[in-house]
Amino acid sequence: MDFLENNVKVAVVQAAPVLFNLEKTITKLRTLAQEAAAQQAKIVVFPESFIPCYPRGLSFGFIVGSRSEEGRQDWLRYNQNSLDIHSKEAQSLADLALELNIYLSVGVTEKEALTGTLYCTNLVYSPQGQLVSHHRKLKPTGSERCIWGEGDETYLDVVASEYGRIGALICWENYMPLARAKLYQEGVSIYLAPTADSRDMWQNTIKHIGMEGRCFVLSCNQFINKDMYPNDLKTYAELDNCPEIMARGGSAIIDPYGNYLAGPLFDKEGIIYADLDLQQVIAARFDFDPFGHYSRPDVLALVEDNNE
Repeated sequence: MDFLENNVKVAVVQAAPVLFNLEKTITKLRTLAQEAAAQQAKIVVFPESFIPCYPRGLSFGFIVGSRSEEGRQDWLRYNQNSLDIHSKEAQSLADLALELNIYLSVGVTEKEALTGTLYCTNLVYSPQGQLVSHHRKLKPTGSERCIWGEGDETYLDVVASEYGRIGALICWENYMPLARAKLYQEGVSIYLAPTADSRDMWQNTIKHIGMEGRCFVLSCNQFINKDMYPNDLKTYAELDNCPEIMARGGSAIIDPYGNYLAGPLFDKEGIIYADLDLQQVIAARFDFDPFGHYSRPDVLALVEDNNE
């Protein structure tokens, strides 16, 4: 495994978007990315569905067998503030990565222009301003399936960079063993795990992934208070029984042995940083390499369906 660079500083941004507002969220994202770049970070990671928000606590009026008109109106607002990757707003993300000379990873709710279908998507832009990774969540979790469509194998990729290979799985995709195995098979060394899961158990998950994959893990979550929601949502009353802190964060950076390098950060917004010694990836695989010398492809093999 060759790295063009042996070290890289990374930043994980734990913040709230301006909920349901595409334009203002991108403005906030720009400010935070500039702050991280000013600290010499070369990889900057934002949470799951940072644009325009992860709509925790809302049902959009879905009940088995029926939908409410108020819920439709809130969903329409969510849809209108979601990101078309061919839009000027998406281009502004590419331009930002170029301007700051960073790899910019952003969780978005992606709007497919032709149909209006939404996807939970993670985008990675290169320092050259190119979209180099477009990953749609393979399996939305629980009632997320009423909001987001499903990605397919086209959207499961790992990017070669000067800092090794960068890949991403979103939230509970990380509980899909074969999805993780796909990233390991592709030689992932910097594993992005944007999430909306702030349970203590999630910390066990990301530490396990670091140790299992012998890779660095950058896990990024939002910090959200209930009063950040627009109070003119048609279904705002659905939040009445929700706690004041809707998402407490838990962003962290993990080394290839499952140890914390930074975080976890709870109960506030903030940016955490770490300097990654990329040679640790190679050293960690001395005794365990999930798709190298510690694999048994004669007994167990990952077989991909490429619809060929």
